Amino acid sequence: MTKGNGIAMEDVKEHTGATSVEELLKMPTPLSSTVVEYIWIDGTMENCRSKARVVTKRVTSVDQLSKWNFDGSSTGQAGGEDSEVILVPKAIYRDPFRGGQHLLCMCECEDPFGNALKTNSRRAAAKIFEDPKVKGEEPWYGIEQEYALLDAKTNWPLGWPEQGFPGPQGPYYCAVGANKISGREICDAHFKACLYAGLNISGTNGEVMPSQWEYQIGPCTGIESGDQMWISRYLLERICEMAGVVVSLDPKPIPGDWNGSGAHTNYSTKSMRADGGMAHIKKAIGKLEEKHMEHIKAYGEGNERRLTGAHETASIDAFSWGVANRGASVRVGRDTERDGKGYMEDRRPASNMDPYVVTSLIAKTTILS
Repeated sequence: MTKGNGIAMEDVKEHTGATSVEELLKMPTPLSSTVVEYIWIDGTMENCRSKARVVTKRVTSVDQLSKWNFDGSSTGQAGGEDSEVILVPKAIYRDPFRGGQHLLCMCECEDPFGNALKTNSRRAAAKIFEDPKVKGEEPWYGIEQEYALLDAKTNWPLGWPEQGFPGPQGPYYCAVGANKISGREICDAHFKACLYAGLNISGTNGEVMPSQWEYQIGPCTGIESGDQMWISRYLLERICEMAGVVVSLDPKPIPGDWNGSGAHTNYSTKSMRADGGMAHIKKAIGKLEEKHMEHIKAYGEGNERRLTGAHETASIDAFSWGVANRGASVRVGRDTERDGKGYMEDRRPASNMDPYVVTSLIAKTTILS
């Protein structure tokens, strides 16, 4: 027996009715339908947009999803006279907001003729990661995403004195206590949302500037790193939206004697992880030094305000590397030095960097150059 809309009665769980928006949001949806949130990068190349569609079946693979479209003239990605932009599904994750079988989908953007938009950095990155030499080296990434939380009304860091400043940096990194920490509930909610979605989130912590936080996505292989980082940023924006808080990925959210925000990118290849890998790490570092300015140009807007040589950064104008040196462009860990193999950390990328661009450029420079 079915209703007039074609939904089987047994397909909808028992529900006594709703008397509030909150209850409506918790109302069960038909088991035969999957709500898919299509997510893409807009014309700023720093922000996500999304919209939802219903798929009348359970979805277990991204290949089951069809292309869709949106008005590119409203996202800075097309002119009004020919505004249709095509969304191409590329990776799916569980939706922590709707729950159940519902999904988040990371998409590429292309024109109606199949050409990648200028804002579609994923396609160029995927081409690099599909190169046999790169695939053979199985590049792993772990990205440390730093961000600041701002009061939505004042645009001032959460928990700071109104238009004033807290005490100097020092007590806030990995701290506990109401006089040192603001926004932990957002950080923890985001942590759980990422775990539910199926992302490889490996940790989180309070950062050096008060109201600054960090989480780490990885290890991820190849293009998966960019997909997961963009989805994690989408989740963070949605959670902050629910909390009425603004998240800032500005590389230097507060001028002066305060730490900036980066996206330190940990990187290794199969050769680096194998016995004798330190030699391959040093060789890769040499290649990064040769291409220093090319990388700086691709590592995020406004990064010159952060890479000053102070506040745990190297100067933007000079390349350096060292063991356990957080003031270097590239850091090698003590464990890697001890074992003679492992990974390195590129500390130059800014918090607002495009992970597709950064991860693929590192692979291109160290493997294909």
